[in-house]
This record gives sequence, C-alpha cells and structure tokens, in this order.
Amino acid sequence: MRSVRLASAMQRNIFDQMECSYPNEGGGFLLGHINSGAAVIEDNIQVENVFALEEQHHRYAMRPQDWMRLEDEAEARGLSLVGYYHSHPDSPAIPSEYDREHALPNFVYVITSVTMGRAVEMRVWNLRADRGAFDQLTLEVT
Repeated sequence: MRSVRLASAMQRNIFDQMECSYPNEGGGFLLGHINSGAAVIEDNIQVENVFALEEQHHRYAMRPQDWMRLEDEAEARGLSLVGYYHSHPDSPAIPSEYDREHALPNFVYVITSVTMGRAVEMRVWNLRADRGAFDQLTLEVT
C-alpha cells in the first residue's frame, strides 16, 4: 500500500473527535476499500477508549465486541475495515513502540497529533509484514 485517500470533511471530523478526546487519546475505525495500492476511506467511526482511566492520556484500547460489530457494519455496507485512527496528545503523529506491538500489518494507521487541545498534524502509516517497523504512507486529502 502506498497511500491513503480521504475527504477533507472526514479529516475535519477526525480532528474534531480527537480534539474532544484531549487530553486523552481517542480513536476508532476506518471503513473503506483498497483500490490500486491506495486505501480509500469512506467512513470513520469513533470507538470509546476503554484503557484504564489513569493511562488514557497515552494509551487507547477498545472492546473486542466493538471490532466485531464494526466488521459486521462494514460488510453490511459493502465496505471493509481498512484501518484504525487515534490521537497522540501533545506528541508527534508518529507510531510509538506500543503502537507497533499492537498493530496489524495489513491495516492503515492514521495518527493525529493534538497539541494543547488542537489537532495539528495527521500522518498515515502501515506496519511492515515482519512487524519490525512502520512505513509512512502518502496522505491524499480530497
């Protein structure tokens, strides 16, 4: 995969969600499809952060039931779960070691840096098949 495409309105929606989650991490799933080496994002669905409350400022987790529910919803809409998005409060939009340890190689990862409550940067990543590192992808906002 080389790039990720999403509408500017969706980018704004993700920014708004991540700003509302601040100072904690927020996140959710990206629904869409893979087309000619690009992940085309059709929808994003925020999912509650269920990590221990005292750790939510730098960790994000969801219930397995959320994953299953959104897989079913995506399929019913003719889409797939193509990725995951989350914020890094007061940190760069670069995957952490924790992100690498919990990521899946075929997923797109959209990370938004939120500094002092404002979304300042969005970058996209894909975990290598050997799980050793992430590669940055091109973000195409239309």
